[in-house]
Amino acid sequence: MEAMLVPSWLESLLSSDFFSVCSSHKDSPRSECNMFCLDCQDDAFCFYCRSTRHKDHPVIQIRRSSYHDVVRVTEIEKVLDISGVQTYVINSARVLFLNERPQPKTTGKASSHLCEICRRSLLDPFRFCSLGCKLVGIKRNGDASFILSTKNDEITERMPRRLAAKAEEELREGIQQEMYQSMPPPPHSNSRRRKGIPQRAPLGP
Repeated sequence: MEAMLVPSWLESLLSSDFFSVCSSHKDSPRSECNMFCLDCQDDAFCFYCRSTRHKDHPVIQIRRSSYHDVVRVTEIEKVLDISGVQTYVINSARVLFLNERPQPKTTGKASSHLCEICRRSLLDPFRFCSLGCKLVGIKRNGDASFILSTKNDEITERMPRRLAAKAEEELREGIQQEMYQSMPPPPHSNSRRRKGIPQRAPLGP
C-alpha cells in the first residue's frame, strides 16, 4: 500500500546530502552538488555532471534557505502530489522544505495551525511542514499520497491559497504570524504642536 503512495526515488531524495563540492569538478565555478536525478536515484551532483551523465534524465534542483534544503513548487509539483504541505514565498519563488526543521521558540500567541508530525507552527491550515513530514504521515496513517492523479489534482486546487496574495512580501523561512512585531508609533513632531496663547510684553512705566 505504501509503495503505491510514495514514488521509489523520494526517500533517496530526502536523505541525500546536498551542496557539497563535486569531486569531479571541484575547480569549476558551479561545482556544488545541488541536483538530483529521478531516474538514477543516486547521490546529488553538480551542473556539469548533469550536462554529461544526466542530460536526458528528469532532474530536480535543490536550493537553500537559511541552511535548509528547499525545492521550487513549479518543479516538484510536476512529479509529486504536494497537497497538504505548507509552501512559502522566498525570493519571489514559491518553495517547500524537503525535511523537518527544528522548531524555533515562539513568543506571543501560539499558532492554531501545526504540522501533524513534528508540531511545527504553520502559516496556514496545511497538514505538514515538509515533504519529509508528509512521508512520515503516509507511513503512519496511509491517508495521503505523493502519487499524482486526477483526484489529487482536484484536492490540490482546493488547498488554501492565502500565501499567493502575499508573494510580494517574500515571506522568509521560519517567520510565523504570531512573531510579527508591531512597529512603534513615530515620535511626535514639534512642528505640529499648537502654540500657546501669545503673551503681551509687560508695559513699561
